[in-house]
Amino acid sequence: MLKISIRFLAAFLITFCLLLQFPVFISSGKSSLSDKHKNGVAEKTYEVCTTFTLEVDSLYQGMNLAAAGLSKNVFQLALKGYKKLKSISEISRDGILSIVDFSKPSNKKRLYILDLNNQEILLNTLVAHGRSSGMTYANSFSNKPSSNKSSLGFYRTLNSYWGEKGYALKLKGEEPGINDKAYARNIVVHGSDYAEESFIRSTGHLGRSLGCPAVPEKDTKKVIDYIKDGSCLFIYHPTKQYLKKSRLVNS
Repeated sequence: MLKISIRFLAAFLITFCLLLQFPVFISSGKSSLSDKHKNGVAEKTYEVCTTFTLEVDSLYQGMNLAAAGLSKNVFQLALKGYKKLKSISEISRDGILSIVDFSKPSNKKRLYILDLNNQEILLNTLVAHGRSSGMTYANSFSNKPSSNKSSLGFYRTLNSYWGEKGYALKLKGEEPGINDKAYARNIVVHGSDYAEESFIRSTGHLGRSLGCPAVPEKDTKKVIDYIKDGSCLFIYHPTKQYLKKSRLVNS
């Protein structure tokens, strides 16, 4: 009887010890699977980032954008937002990307219209900023009505039309809290005599709009016809608040 009790006790102790160790085995298994998943996600993210970096390099060099005065960083941010908007079908014009670089003064050609598919700069011309955004340089931006300021960020181009500004192009701001009031503010692409080279020769800078990206009158039709009906327009400035807030830049 005593032998049986001793055997029973020994068996019980062995079983109890195994049960204590079993959760450790389970936990170890879960950790291993989790690590594999994390590693897989990290590898995929790395592959996507590497592919995107290579695409940026290829396009930047293929279009000779450095010689045209467009920085690689600005182009990379523009391409990132373009791809994001395209992936969610917010833009319908494939391959057309326009960039306004407001880090440059208004007496420089800071509007770039790019054909990504054919790796070609369709047009590089002047563009004015809002009168309350600054004089030669734009350095203050707003989404508020009647602010007379330019708004940064990504836009979808809409339809062209004839209005009080002549041939013009409506814009839809794609970034909530940053430029989504652009349509209601009547922010449009249009031509103006204060966006001409002659204005620069007399004043040293372009005239200013009520917030619209105004272009030279001689280029108006060309600009609008290149980008109308669903292409991507990116208005850039190295404002920290925008770069931190924009989901498209940080996607």
